[in-house]
Amino acid sequence: MQALLDVIIPVFLVIGAGYIAVWVGIFSDKGTDALMTFSQNFAIPCLLFTALASLDLGASFNLPLLLSFYIGAVAGFLTGVMGARFVFARPWTDSVAIGFCCLFSNSLLLGLPITERAYGPNALAGNYAIIALHAPFCYFLGITTMELVKNGGGSVVTSMTRVLPAMFKNALILGISLGLIVNITNIAVPSVLQDGVDLLARAALPSALFALGGVLVRYRPEGDLKVILMVCAISLLVHPMISWGAATTFGLDQDAFRSVILTSAMAPGVSTYLFANMYGVARRVAATSVLVATASSIFSVLIWLLVLP
Repeated sequence: MQALLDVIIPVFLVIGAGYIAVWVGIFSDKGTDALMTFSQNFAIPCLLFTALASLDLGASFNLPLLLSFYIGAVAGFLTGVMGARFVFARPWTDSVAIGFCCLFSNSLLLGLPITERAYGPNALAGNYAIIALHAPFCYFLGITTMELVKNGGGSVVTSMTRVLPAMFKNALILGISLGLIVNITNIAVPSVLQDGVDLLARAALPSALFALGGVLVRYRPEGDLKVILMVCAISLLVHPMISWGAATTFGLDQDAFRSVILTSAMAPGVSTYLFANMYGVARRVAATSVLVATASSIFSVLIWLLVLP
């Protein structure tokens, strides 16, 4: 329990600082929007670039492990979209953003340190494999689905002509793509340039979390509580349960099994709000879901740790 608190409480302190700063008026709404823009378009892309450029993709790639995790992730996404649309009667664009909250678990900020604290640094190969593909896969699925929905059910070819420009106008995807290119081609990044990128990357998570706290003042959960509880249930329970079944079917070894289940059991990451903010839909649900699910994960992750082999 103390290990979980050591990881999660600092996250809440930063979110809470942003909330209080905006609530008492010492940080403005315009400042919050500017900080979110900075984190979304500059700092987080630098973080993703640095992480992917330095990962040893070949050493940690494990197809059954990836399938176990992403089968659960896609099932969570579809369940979230269909639940939001047909149970709560949300517009299709809202439903896709809500489904994205159920898809994008916090693999980096929570999954990695919790796995390391629970099982040690030698148990992280599976986490790194998931993280390497996590943002590209989730954003491709989310953006593709959103563009199809916004296209009003038109032809797939027409929709795909919109997807690719949308993908590569997104600063997050550009950071991921450039990181993969550097990784695969082994291009040497000049040290001066890398030092600048590292400076921006170090600001990514604190700035995104502080800005998220600020937007929580604006997007209160009135009328959305049931949707938020659905997101929490899918993220913290449904995704890891489905991944558990898949990992058992594929016969994953103990370390890989633990990485899959703990990563899939994490609360939605800050990127879920960034996605909703990018399209201007379901922002209140996304922002509050991150907060409520992260708080709830203190208890749900402890249960998963207790039942894992």
